[in-house]
Amino acid sequence: MKNQRGRKLFIITGISGAGKSQALKCFEDFGFTCVDNLPIALLDHFAELLAERPGMSRVALGIDIREGKFLKDLEAALAVVRAKGFEYRILFLDSSDRAIVQRFSETRHRHPLGTNIVEAVREERKILTDIKAIADKVIDTSSMTLGELKETLSMALELQGTKEMNLSVVSFGYKFGLPLDADLVVDVRFMPNPNYVPSLKRKNGLARAVQTYLLRQPSATKFLRDFSGMLRSVLPHYIHEGKSYLTIAVGCTGGHHRSVFVTHSLARELQKEGYSVREFHRDIHR
Repeated sequence: MKNQRGRKLFIITGISGAGKSQALKCFEDFGFTCVDNLPIALLDHFAELLAERPGMSRVALGIDIREGKFLKDLEAALAVVRAKGFEYRILFLDSSDRAIVQRFSETRHRHPLGTNIVEAVREERKILTDIKAIADKVIDTSSMTLGELKETLSMALELQGTKEMNLSVVSFGYKFGLPLDADLVVDVRFMPNPNYVPSLKRKNGLARAVQTYLLRQPSATKFLRDFSGMLRSVLPHYIHEGKSYLTIAVGCTGGHHRSVFVTHSLARELQKEGYSVREFHRDIHR
């Protein structure tokens, strides 16, 4: 069979209520042929169809908990697809329990696993654990707008640059919980806190005054130098292992000062290295 590696095949999956349907609509806007809830048993036949139709070079498939017991067959089915010469990427959409419960309450939709949403989500997470583990990219949509989701998906679609990896650097506050999609998490609460400096309390880590304050702290400058160096040394190994997306989460207490400053600094350094980088400050306005 002719090698199909020039094609783009995305598997969109994740927790119910995390935005899979919206993600598929975004892919349609990007010019993809989208198929929602394709039975896993038909993946092999669908790959044969794609092979016979060269015009179908950009395809996104939605697969979720509605597949029930057949979800356990997904990894084996995808192995068959890859054996036929197709490269694919799995995007897993996740969201906090609170956000999912709110979304189901607002839409009044029934969860596929039952009417008790909290218990249904807990059970769904258990069922999807293995699929989440093999995903190329986990996207936390808890606080995302539709525009931000579309931007994140757009990054996933970009042709790989010289570094062959898309990076996201995210600042967050520990008081609001860890980002669900983090691959690497670093805690910068060891740095002096600008929150206790009256003139800096109302500013954030993007403000020049806050950056100047932190750059005067030996612990901050040494960390930036050492951590940036570590990333430069390990990222090529992630790429060698086939990882296309990596999310680095930087946390401080509230997500306003130290984590924002470090995230902004890291994003700039990685961009200088030629990586495609998305900078996002989750809790900066809380």
